[in-house]
Amino acid sequence: MSDSNISLVVMAAGIGSRYGGLKQLDPVGPGGEFIIDYSIYDAVRAGFSKIVLVIRKDIEELFMEKIGNRIKDHVDLVVVHQELDDLPGAYTLPPGRKKPWGTGQAVLTCRDVIDGPFGVINADDFYGKSSYEVLAQHLSGIDPAGSAYANISFVLRNTVSEHGHVARGICEIDDANLLTSIVEHLHIEKIGDAARSEIDGEWVDLTGDEPVSMNMWGFAPGLFDHLTASFEQFLAGNINSEKGELLVPTLVDTLIRQGAATVHILRSTEKWFGVTYSEDKPIVMAGIAALIEAGVYPRSLAERAP
Repeated sequence: MSDSNISLVVMAAGIGSRYGGLKQLDPVGPGGEFIIDYSIYDAVRAGFSKIVLVIRKDIEELFMEKIGNRIKDHVDLVVVHQELDDLPGAYTLPPGRKKPWGTGQAVLTCRDVIDGPFGVINADDFYGKSSYEVLAQHLSGIDPAGSAYANISFVLRNTVSEHGHVARGICEIDDANLLTSIVEHLHIEKIGDAARSEIDGEWVDLTGDEPVSMNMWGFAPGLFDHLTASFEQFLAGNINSEKGELLVPTLVDTLIRQGAATVHILRSTEKWFGVTYSEDKPIVMAGIAALIEAGVYPRSLAERAP
């Protein structure tokens, strides 16, 4: 295990409605590995010392059986629950709400188990070995009491699906390689080598070269104070919403505009893979198979601890 004090938050509580099932536990490797297996493998060998798994309580037993019991001997594993009724103050769960409250709430559930710099990823996104190395190096050098955050950016055209629309945070970056704004686009479709985004019923053309956030972040613990305040503000206007979500990119954009945080853009040369739709799975499997042939991963992760 690593001697560093950097944690990785893995957000795995999503429902997977567009995928048609629990995509976090759909095998993509030749030994039955899930995307999350490769993520944790890469994170541990990059220097992350703790894995914080954010899941729903109703799937904890399944996650531990499929993943947790295999990795807990190789890394400090902590499980936290993202639940619909985990609401602050006098707020109560409205009838009809089935969808989790978003990535902001997911990260907030980790506030009592993290006391140092930490990364954040989606469980169903494959970010690649060097992405974790770059992020771990950055987090190892930041002031835990500060507000110098980081984002791993990817090129939009490399992150869209051939099989339906996706949500992406499009980034604006200044000459100092700092994020100046991030706008969440909830409906982006691939158009040839480019893309388009539907905003308020209107289509906006995109080149495909835009840098986008894939929810791979680096934060200091002070983020939890911002998240706490933002979640309460969000609920004040959205408590009766059936689908409204507090999103990490939206919060980060607000903090940047307020001058409350700086976000360094860390670029990765890795090929991103994701499974938004079930039809995306063969692409992910082929990509991982190519990396195994190139020697990046063993043929079975069970053959070698990270």
